[in-house]
Amino acid sequence: MTRKTCILIGAPVDCGKERPGCLMGPDAYRTAGLTVALTDLGHKVQDMGNLAPASHAPDNGDTRLHRPNETIGWTHRLIRVAEDAMARGIPIFLGGDHALSLGSVAGVANHAATRERPQFVLWLDAHSDFHTPETTGSGNLHGTPLGYVTGRAGFGGFPAIRNPIPQENICILGLRSVDAAEKQALQDTAIHCHDMRSIDETGIARPLAAFLQRVADANGMLHVSLDVDFLDPMIAPAVGTTVPGGATIREAHLVMEMICDSGLMTSLDLVELNPFLDERGRTAQVMVDLAASALGRRVFDRPT
Repeated sequence: MTRKTCILIGAPVDCGKERPGCLMGPDAYRTAGLTVALTDLGHKVQDMGNLAPASHAPDNGDTRLHRPNETIGWTHRLIRVAEDAMARGIPIFLGGDHALSLGSVAGVANHAATRERPQFVLWLDAHSDFHTPETTGSGNLHGTPLGYVTGRAGFGGFPAIRNPIPQENICILGLRSVDAAEKQALQDTAIHCHDMRSIDETGIARPLAAFLQRVADANGMLHVSLDVDFLDPMIAPAVGTTVPGGATIREAHLVMEMICDSGLMTSLDLVELNPFLDERGRTAQVMVDLAASALGRRVFDRPT
């Protein structure tokens, strides 16, 4: 296994939805031993601490969107930080809600463009997050990152997307909660979508292996965005958007181990952890274990 420089970037984004608590996520990952897990695998770890959003106009509640200006501030900051971190190692963005991926994905895509390599995105999530500020019914911008980074219209005020992700370079695994408007929009795209029924029917390894092969064939860079609600809430309850029927612990570790085996992952999001909803830190520990699996830990390495 190639030893890497892992750059931990705390992104306590808590403006992408109404239910508070995700701002505590970055420190929960640290408390759960993320640095120790990665250094035990032989990686070098650089912890940048927790970021703050770029300066932005105040949110005064004059829109149906939830704290859009703060989200814009975070997007500006994370794009710049992601671009810089990609030149130094593998950034691991510690969320924070999924609105952080507006910036993390846009930033890593900008870096990939400077290397003249295509950017791919593996989205591990119960939701497709393909809305725009104009189509979201809830007004929660954590449901818009894939809409933003693919260049959909309606993101006035946000940084312009310089390097949109081609739809065919995106794979969503674990879908089980998609509203009607989003479903219609997705059906008109080339995004590879795999819901839990298809995973039940064919297994999770087959669609993932096919996607990883496409990344490898294109000499692509792979961003992995892991949302807590990809997992079944029975094993990962600390998320404000629980949807029953998610991935099992073994399915999730298989995904991460396959990603590790491929050697393709160049950046990682760990998002939507709300420690306020956790049970003795067990969700944070599961997410740390999954990150470790993506970076080289194997089941037989773990103490029982």
